[in-house]
Amino acid sequence: MPSAGRAPHRLGGVLRIDQATYDGIVEHAKRDHPVEACGMVAGPIGSDRPVRLIEMVNAAGSPTFYEYDSTDLLRLYREMDDRDEEPVVIYHSHTATEAYPSVTDINLAAEPGAHYVLVSTTEHGNNPGPVEFRSYRIIDGVVTEEEVIVVDNESTSTEETG
Repeated sequence: MPSAGRAPHRLGGVLRIDQATYDGIVEHAKRDHPVEACGMVAGPIGSDRPVRLIEMVNAAGSPTFYEYDSTDLLRLYREMDDRDEEPVVIYHSHTATEAYPSVTDINLAAEPGAHYVLVSTTEHGNNPGPVEFRSYRIIDGVVTEEEVIVVDNESTSTEETG
């Protein structure tokens, strides 16, 4: 639930994500805790299907901010271009706050077609236990939360960059 002083968000849209990709994002967030984890899930252009999990390194090494290494990011975008892919999901974790986009997250959201996934590891850190996993569309500074549906029938692969 949004706290006072934050722009309201409305529920709309759906992120359909397979169990293996969901689990991979959560495992990455837990493994990197207390540093924010970050990465993307690429999919075929225009499909809105997240199929290839790409874990990135948080170049900032920060528990409150994430930043992609510019060389890794350029390499990733060239690779996605060569594979006719686009970023379907852009994810990162929050290690000390809820899974809601910060002002910085909103200002840096540059992919209007992407689902922005936030995973909060606040409650259990890198220990066993549930996380808060939420998805948003962020377009022109407007945050819209969307439903997350985890499905079993999609195929994925995991790659690490960096």
